[in-house]
Amino acid sequence: MFRLLAFHNGRRLDREFLLVDGDTYVLGRGDDVNLHADWDERISRRHVELHPEVNGVMLRKLADTSNSVFVDGMVVSEANLASGDAFVIGSTRFEVQQMTQSDSPGRQPIQQLAIDRQQLQRVRYDDAAKRIEVLTSLPAVIRESGVERDLHIRLASLLLAGVQNADGVAIVGLSDTQRPRVFHQEQRFETGMLMQPSVRLISNAMEQQTTILHIWDNTETNTPEYTQVAGYGWAFCTPFPDITGDRALYVTGKSLPEDVGSGERRLHADIKFTEFIADIVGSLQRQRRLERQQSGLRQFFSPPILEALGRDLDTSMLEPRECDVTVLFCDLRGFSHRAEEESDNLTALLERVSLALEVMTSQILRFGGVTGDFQGDAALGFWGWPIASAEAPLNACRAALAIREEFSKAQADPDHPLKDFETSIGIAHGRAVAGKIGTREQVKVTVFGPVVNLASRLESMTRELHVSVLIDEFLDKQIREKLPKDEGRVRRLLQVLPYGMERTLLVSELVPPESRSPSLTDQHLKDFEKGVALFISGHWSEAWKFLHRMPAEDRAQDYLSMLITQHDRKSPADWDGIVRMKKKSG
Repeated sequence: MFRLLAFHNGRRLDREFLLVDGDTYVLGRGDDVNLHADWDERISRRHVELHPEVNGVMLRKLADTSNSVFVDGMVVSEANLASGDAFVIGSTRFEVQQMTQSDSPGRQPIQQLAIDRQQLQRVRYDDAAKRIEVLTSLPAVIRESGVERDLHIRLASLLLAGVQNADGVAIVGLSDTQRPRVFHQEQRFETGMLMQPSVRLISNAMEQQTTILHIWDNTETNTPEYTQVAGYGWAFCTPFPDITGDRALYVTGKSLPEDVGSGERRLHADIKFTEFIADIVGSLQRQRRLERQQSGLRQFFSPPILEALGRDLDTSMLEPRECDVTVLFCDLRGFSHRAEEESDNLTALLERVSLALEVMTSQILRFGGVTGDFQGDAALGFWGWPIASAEAPLNACRAALAIREEFSKAQADPDHPLKDFETSIGIAHGRAVAGKIGTREQVKVTVFGPVVNLASRLESMTRELHVSVLIDEFLDKQIREKLPKDEGRVRRLLQVLPYGMERTLLVSELVPPESRSPSLTDQHLKDFEKGVALFISGHWSEAWKFLHRMPAEDRAQDYLSMLITQHDRKSPADWDGIVRMKKKSG
């Protein structure tokens, strides 16, 4: 069996002709021909005779025609056309295409058509009002389907209502072993025998990711494993245009009108309607999946990073890799003690802690950071992955200052739920491995390396040094060179060897700009750093004078003043400028 496609002036026409083996067809412009071609004036009333056989179509030019017939540029009066061959009359090219066999056990072959979507766009509905009525319920079908099986049941019912020619509908797909399977099926009339969807049809449609139409012959059969059983004469399978490509709609019916052209036009209208439904459902399912993925990622990534990942979420960017990162560790001070005091109302405490963590993470994301693990009442953020940026160290410092400011505002409001919460922050820069762990549907992001431990140590040291934000030497230098003073300032505190570590650190405090902390002027910071330099060089008596120029509410000088006082304002004989912590801060 073959079909004949028509192309006029290079454009494919809606008209298709079915050629059944053994029959004879006459193509022309007259009313008495089998294949009516009235669009080209150079086609005669009876122009050519076509006789399809198993392996090709015999063409014969009729005697009373005036215009020539061309095959491969040659004028012919007879030709044997194989599948894919064409002949030309006037401005029209006719192409022969052979149909392939499928599941039917009968001797007669069937049609298999791969549906051209451009052709479908030109198909008009005879029952548009009815189909629109059905489509109006589609949003509710999708919205109210809580689980996949509910969606399958509702879609099958909707298709039966919208495709009046269908006698059976199924939701089909591929199993884990790539074998076709039926997830749900419904029949318009109960016949006592289940519909048997064509395995070959499903396989072909899913493999090609396009609608495939099969039309079976009318040979009777009682073999139950074949689709043709129970009189089904046609079926088509339309895959969902989804990112997974593993579901499809299967629609089948028992008969077509005697008029082949009318039957095919009706089928094309049904296919167009089904593809429209598949497009909508596939798009909404894809949107749901992307929303779930983005919802999972939104808690980790700022909008600019999500935008860089793209709508299709190119998560290959999130694979773990070694890179330079700036890590911020933020904790709530005195939380353990508060938890003991409020043990009779832990739910309320949890709500307040959640609000505090939200303040921390919102500022991390605001300044382009990535939120990592939560550790009780502490939050971890980092910059420099998945997208490297020269601004990463500065943005981490901006986030720290913003967190400090938010909690300062809360402390100034007696009715604020965070009024009695204080934070401590440590920021460090260094080499680490950052990336995602988990599955495609659920991603957990984290960072590994000594820099994480260093940020945690700096955070712990804020309590002993009586400051809010501690940073390492690299960040000290970055702020001095690149951060505008109206955004933040820095002051060096001391050179220290933390407990359990072998490397000394020159630690500094990150300070708000003078406009937000007017009691601590730029001159105060210069005096303090002069005092620190004298302390490190061993001139403790002179250091004392500069350190005590600080305003009363500033406690950064307390730790150094305590050490100086303990030694009667004289540095030890073996003093090397390094303060050695005798225990782990915390």
